[in-house]
Amino acid sequence: MRTLVIGAAVEAGIRRVVFSSVIHPGLSLINHRAKGPVEEAIYDSGMEYAVLQPALFFQNFAGAWGPTVASGVLAEPWSAETRFSRVDYRDVAEAAAIALTEDRLLGGTYELAAPGLHNRHDVAAMIGRITGRDIRAVRSDPARMNVPEGLRAMFAHYDHAGLVSNPLTLTAVLGREPRMLEEYLNELNRADTRE
Repeated sequence: MRTLVIGAAVEAGIRRVVFSSVIHPGLSLINHRAKGPVEEAIYDSGMEYAVLQPALFFQNFAGAWGPTVASGVLAEPWSAETRFSRVDYRDVAEAAAIALTEDRLLGGTYELAAPGLHNRHDVAAMIGRITGRDIRAVRSDPARMNVPEGLRAMFAHYDHAGLVSNPLTLTAVLGREPRMLEEYLNELNRADTRE
């Protein structure tokens, strides 16, 4: 279905496509493997393109901010020890805007990550510093979450490998340092204390 969109774009005479994919689309994980065929269709389409491969988004913490601060527990369904690269979606959006309005990113595939590799203990410590509360990092049990097998396989991969990248490409694309995770968590805290 997703590759049909690329075919329809070609038929409609669309000249340029910018695709927000995912970090490490070669992994055979449910949320990664779906992106590979789309990337392949883009590369084969003859259109001008830029493919963005962002790491996990900072914004994933927004939905659980209130419960995390209230309970003192930061929980995710994979190991608290594995490290992850993350990125602010606003930086990804800025990269997409550059790719749509300038020619310098054409024909490229760009892995996008902010500085810093953090495990959940690191993130819990940041939240604790920002809020002045004790925050514990724990692993919620995927077996109790009634999640599909594909997501359990993804969590199992995250348990032992995380998702690791570096900020070199995003810094070059933006022409500045990417936003940092602790800055974003400070924004969440300020927004929470204003409510």
